[in-house]
Amino acid sequence: MSMPVIKAPDNPISVCQAVTDLIESIALEETALSHILNAEGEKIQAAIAMQCVDIGKLLEVNDSVTDMVHAVANLELVLKDKLEFVANNLFYPAQK
Repeated sequence: MSMPVIKAPDNPISVCQAVTDLIESIALEETALSHILNAEGEKIQAAIAMQCVDIGKLLEVNDSVTDMVHAVANLELVLKDKLEFVANNLFYPAQK
């Protein structure tokens, strides 16, 4: 999987484009977090599939995944706040 890329524009950025870029950045971060959660699920599946694993190792994997899920949940709150900030501070030009 390749890293997400946001290209720099050639012209000055309009307010509309800035808002679009902010929303796009949130979407890209959400995508990255979903990949992290998917990898954690695969980690659990791999640990369970091992034939010579003891309960202690499984609990270690579980604790590791739990820590990552908590970290992702905290980042989700940050992204929610970022999106609310953008939504609450949009400039709506007067309609003609």
